[in-house]
Amino acid sequence: MLSFLSTCSDVVTANSDLWDMSLADLGKIRVTSIASGTKTPLDKAAAIATVITENDITAMGATDLDQVLETVPGLHVARSSQGYTAKYIIRGITSTFNPQALVLINGIPVTSLFTGNRGNIWTGMPVKSIARIEVIRGPGSALYGADAFSGVINIITKTANDINGSKIAIRTGSFGSKAISFEQGGTYSNMDIGFTLEAETTDGWKKTVQQDQQTAFDGLFKTQASLAPGNVNTMKDMMEARLDVAYDHSRLRAGYQGRYHVGSSVGYAEALDPSSRTTSERYNVDYSYTLNDLTPNWGINSQVSYYKNTQEIEKNIYLYPKGAFGGAFPDGFIGNPGYHEENVRLDLSSLYKGINSHLIRLGIGGAWDDMYEVTETKNFSVAFLPDGTPIFPPRPNGIEDVSDTAEVYLPENQRQSYYLFMQDEWKFSRDWLATTGVRYDHFSDFGSTTNPRLALVWATTSQITTKLLYGRAFRAPSFSELFVTSNPISLGNTELEPETIDTYELALSHQLSSQFSYTANVYRYNIQDFITFVPIGSIAKAQNIGKRQGQGVELEADYAPAYNMRFLINYAYQHSEDRNSKSDVGEAPNHKIYGRSEWSTPSNLHIDSQITWVGKQKRVIGDTRAALAAYTTVDVTLRKQDVLNGLDLTLSVRNLFNADVREPSPVGAIPNDFPMAGRSLFAEAQYQF
Repeated sequence: MLSFLSTCSDVVTANSDLWDMSLADLGKIRVTSIASGTKTPLDKAAAIATVITENDITAMGATDLDQVLETVPGLHVARSSQGYTAKYIIRGITSTFNPQALVLINGIPVTSLFTGNRGNIWTGMPVKSIARIEVIRGPGSALYGADAFSGVINIITKTANDINGSKIAIRTGSFGSKAISFEQGGTYSNMDIGFTLEAETTDGWKKTVQQDQQTAFDGLFKTQASLAPGNVNTMKDMMEARLDVAYDHSRLRAGYQGRYHVGSSVGYAEALDPSSRTTSERYNVDYSYTLNDLTPNWGINSQVSYYKNTQEIEKNIYLYPKGAFGGAFPDGFIGNPGYHEENVRLDLSSLYKGINSHLIRLGIGGAWDDMYEVTETKNFSVAFLPDGTPIFPPRPNGIEDVSDTAEVYLPENQRQSYYLFMQDEWKFSRDWLATTGVRYDHFSDFGSTTNPRLALVWATTSQITTKLLYGRAFRAPSFSELFVTSNPISLGNTELEPETIDTYELALSHQLSSQFSYTANVYRYNIQDFITFVPIGSIAKAQNIGKRQGQGVELEADYAPAYNMRFLINYAYQHSEDRNSKSDVGEAPNHKIYGRSEWSTPSNLHIDSQITWVGKQKRVIGDTRAALAAYTTVDVTLRKQDVLNGLDLTLSVRNLFNADVREPSPVGAIPNDFPMAGRSLFAEAQYQF
């Protein structure tokens, strides 16, 4: 939505009044625009923000977005039972589908209308097209609207300037993984054109699940239908393509994300399903026109964008295996849901500089969302007992197409919305900056909401910055939470209210020297009308379950004792509590530590290592299992630049000591939790020409 984004390097200058720097000087330090829309030094941004550069990603040895985000303090990447879809849990805030974290690509949401997250066939994102990532921990609805609830993740893709020439890379490694990428950037006929293409295939890791949901049903029906013990199924093929064309005041971007032959991980109903395959395709295009100096005091940015997402079934989804439910389903319990969704957005913002010491930003826009071509084939029906409990008798004719009937799992629907916002950045003294803002959103299906923010940033000394922040955010219920019917896994609820959150934060940044800096922040939040799927027998129904509150501490340090050496470390503590039961909400670590060392030699050999410790994860209310044990992973990356002219070689080992990494499973289905990848080895060759 906002495209006032910048490039940066890793150099930080101390003893400077960074607010008074020119944009040329700001380009030499880490800056962010995700917090307010204005290019701002990271330590003085009106939010708790993290900036991750392409150099950081390379040092991590990361090949996927999920690996990168795990390094952010206060953010943990867990897994959903729906295809092991990533759950970006920020400050302990999560639910079944994790729609509380807003993901943007170049400032534009990639939110699925159906699930409210990135979609159940997201499967991560390769990193070759990524120039930088900006993360806000805390609410962002005053600027970004719906779903900027626990935080905002903005993925900024490469432009011609980020590529500057041609690159080709090939990678191979564990789990039958192979990848190839190509990058091209330059100026042609006065147009800056950048293009990236990356394709990857993997068989996925083969970790064993000892018991699954069908194991429990076998005990009930005295059958042996379960496929457990058996392996998780994490195979997938991916393709990522990005085009960026800039000319004068205009920019055109287009993208394609294809996910093919995706395995079911632990099964979509948490009963192992090794044969099903799904596909998702995402298309996006946006055009923006920017005049920063329309008049001496006015600048404008206008943007129109289109986004489309599909879910299609390649091979039957066996929610439960052959012989399920006492033999009632000899061919398996089969349900194949598909859909298409599209989104058109119009955004217009203006920056006014005509009042001394003020930057006033005004914005207006709207979106049109459409869920269409909802399809389903299945071999079961849906009925309800007198007490409202759903039952699923087999269909007499086996698998039938129920698309465009009352039995389809989700009715086709639309949503329209529009918004207005205003923000004022007021430097009311040399050392103080106040950012105030408010945004009004109206949705066609549940009404209106207003979300304010306030940030006071104090340049306490030339080296210390202190921040006091307040923000409110909301999350609109997704279509699956509102409208799903005739479904054996979950049911919607049209009576839902939007979630809301109020967050208060205090932060300090200290540039102790040109080699060492650290930050510390504390926060507290209160959530109203939290939405999650509550179990009712064998299925779950979306409900507003009431109030939650949380608090925590986040610490970061960056130390570069020499020009060729750097150490980074961060620590996060969070405690999230259900205010009705006074119990920890669980499914997220209360403590997490991350550290990375970077060392290079005069011969262009880079030795980078990182360690991640994820503390115990308590269980959700009603789950009597012991807390999930803590785990530690160590990753090592060796890089040799210019082995030959333009040729770089990389060798990376992830989870070096083969730790038993598991993420929480819901209560009752898979008692030993979701097993994650063990040790893996990857080698890459990249040639620039």
